[in-house]
Amino acid sequence: MAGPVTLSDVAREAGVSLATASRAINGSPTRTVGPELRARVLAAAERLRYSPDANAQAMARGRTTSVGLVVHDIADPYFSTIARGVAHAAGRAGLQVILASTEQDPSREVEIVGLLRRQRARAIVIAGSRYDDEGTANALRDALDEYRTSGGAAAVVGQPVLGTDAVHVANVDGARALARALHGRGYRDVAVLAGPEHHLTARERRTAFTSELAALGAPVPDERVLTCGFDHEGGEDAMTRLLASGARPQLVFAVNDVMALGALAAARAAGLVVPDDLALAGFGDITTLRDVVPGLTTVRIPLEEVGTEAMRLVLEAGNGAPRVVEVPTEVVLRESTPVLA
Repeated sequence: MAGPVTLSDVAREAGVSLATASRAINGSPTRTVGPELRARVLAAAERLRYSPDANAQAMARGRTTSVGLVVHDIADPYFSTIARGVAHAAGRAGLQVILASTEQDPSREVEIVGLLRRQRARAIVIAGSRYDDEGTANALRDALDEYRTSGGAAAVVGQPVLGTDAVHVANVDGARALARALHGRGYRDVAVLAGPEHHLTARERRTAFTSELAALGAPVPDERVLTCGFDHEGGEDAMTRLLASGARPQLVFAVNDVMALGALAAARAAGLVVPDDLALAGFGDITTLRDVVPGLTTVRIPLEEVGTEAMRLVLEAGNGAPRVVEVPTEVVLRESTPVLA
């Protein structure tokens, strides 16, 4: 047969209408083809070596085989490990992942959700903490409602505040457990690199950590709680400001590991040695920590499992009410916080 094989050629070969051939090969959200007729069409397609058009299949089914994954920072190992879990689960389901980064701009989430809706993505996973910003939250909630009304499935990794299924990390339990463990090692003079004021994950961790220390009789002074960016530069800046103030606490806790690595860089730039001059702890147990000396005390989050759970939620139909999966955390004590003599 001269030229590329078309669906019309397949229909003619199988002795069926073009609409029937399309439903047999591309599928349809409203009408099905009997198994014998479908087998006849597929056999004709195989004989003619017909390759289905992906766009036509998406139009026919109402959805593509893609899953949108929206993260705050593609370079952050926290998000890349979650992405690995999403990608593995998607691959097992025969789906491909479209990765988009907001570059730490929450307002871009609405734009990306709209784009994925227009591209007929089967599902969307949004990984990243929420902010204490009702306007931005409402806009994203509306965008996700519109997407789900059109037939898509959505889940968030973070606080369950958007009316969708959610995977929520047990930040509060982890921060409290870390505070108890470090208090048990003798730490009383503590500073906290707290992240942005309106960042809900940062707030959960710093509030739980400082509240637990206060309950143990070791309150953290307000001036030792430093707001900063939720990234390496933020941790480096906050540690620099802390040391410039003349403070030399026994322990510095950063509310995520990337910030803790920034703090470690600032301490070294100031001529200090961790843990000889001050101890340091983070939160997350990102893969990068395998190469960090000294080993960083942290709170382990099973990040790949988080991504897998998010995919499970969007692939398994719920009963209509938003589902919340709580992921436990675990304190990991390493060389950066030795027992005080």
